Amino acid sequence: MDRRRDHRIAALMTDMKLDQRPEQALYRTHFAQWNELIGAREPAWLRARREAAFARFEALGFPTTRQEPWRFTNIAPLLRVPFRLAAAWPERSLPDEWLAPYREWAAHHLVFVNGHFVGEIPADGRAHGVLARGIRALLGEDPGIVEPHLAGCAEDASNAFTALNAAFLTDGAFVRIPRGTVVETPIHLLFLTLDEGTPVVTHPRNVILAEENSQATIIESYVSLGDGPYFTNAVTEIWAGENAIVQHYKVQRESRAAFHIASVRIAEERTATVLDFSLALGAALARTDIVAILKGEGAECTLNGFYWARDQQLVDHHTVIEHVAPHGTSREFYKGILDDEARGVFDGTIIVRPGAQKTDAQQVNKNLLLSTDALVNTNPRLQILADDVKCSHGATIGHLDEDALFYCRSRGLDAETARELLTYAFASDILNTIAFGPLRRSIGEWVLTEWPEGERLTE
Repeated sequence: MDRRRDHRIAALMTDMKLDQRPEQALYRTHFAQWNELIGAREPAWLRARREAAFARFEALGFPTTRQEPWRFTNIAPLLRVPFRLAAAWPERSLPDEWLAPYREWAAHHLVFVNGHFVGEIPADGRAHGVLARGIRALLGEDPGIVEPHLAGCAEDASNAFTALNAAFLTDGAFVRIPRGTVVETPIHLLFLTLDEGTPVVTHPRNVILAEENSQATIIESYVSLGDGPYFTNAVTEIWAGENAIVQHYKVQRESRAAFHIASVRIAEERTATVLDFSLALGAALARTDIVAILKGEGAECTLNGFYWARDQQLVDHHTVIEHVAPHGTSREFYKGILDDEARGVFDGTIIVRPGAQKTDAQQVNKNLLLSTDALVNTNPRLQILADDVKCSHGATIGHLDEDALFYCRSRGLDAETARELLTYAFASDILNTIAFGPLRRSIGEWVLTEWPEGERLTE
């Protein structure tokens, strides 16, 4: 009897503790509404995963600056906005102006509006048996395809936002590249969010599977169709099979009023090669967590990133590269430009496990501050548990070089043009590594919009 009473008291105290977190009450309401609307129509395994994920979110709560991984990123502005779950786009066709910036891309486009799959613009990306569909449609047609891979490498017991995404998983892209298939045409996952007057939240989940000896380029874009606030909470899982090659570009160009939280989880098998390139150019607050696990011997991983923040934007990247097997190679190169009162955070960790001998890992973070009020917190780290490795890391924070400015002025450039030219030179070496020409040019056009002299960077 006493044991049952103690159990009831403990349960009551847990409920009281949860009720004392008002910022979670909104999502509790959302979850109840979600279950009422579609819970009964979903497979039992998916419903069980949702409930477990929401219980995990409730237990974790939203992170605070008292927690080390969030010490420099205060999400209080995000929690103050009463978001509602985004509804599906009701129209059958998409306005031409929404897709105009991508018409010239030789790519296979999967288009999502407010987190819901609405259509595709075919190219050659579906050739050779490639599966590229919306997850919601596949769950309705053949859930057995999705079940073994959903959350296959994205489970993170300490990440409340990943748990929230799993609880509210609505849609996203499911891409499978068959064994031995080389896809020449990039697959573009385009996520558009409307400004409908009321702030919405979306929880897209993307699964990318590259089977043995396959090759593909995936571009994941997040774009605003308006200037209002909204919240994107995205998770992308990438699995690269033996000897597979994957290039993944994540482009975040959301409105200055938006909030963007994302997790990218990468798992690599033997001799697989993955490039992940994060471009963070928009949002009031943007946080991306990237974890790459090199499980197989001889796996290679490159994490590149570029962030450009102005006004009072906050851009945060947390990365982990974990070498588990021997003869692995990793390269990480992140560059950031911060102006006005913008803030940047880079926290990168390379872990070399005891069995990962002959690992070769390099990590570099470079930051350029264009204002005395701009601030960046950078923390590159190595955790080496093997004794036969070659690893290095470093970070720099600086302003424009006065000698270089003087040199430009002595060649007839005015002060502002000299300043902008050196800024573009700082960015160009990493942006020029973007292999897909249309994307590289698109980023260049963004620079033209942001800076009057931006054509110097794209020359």
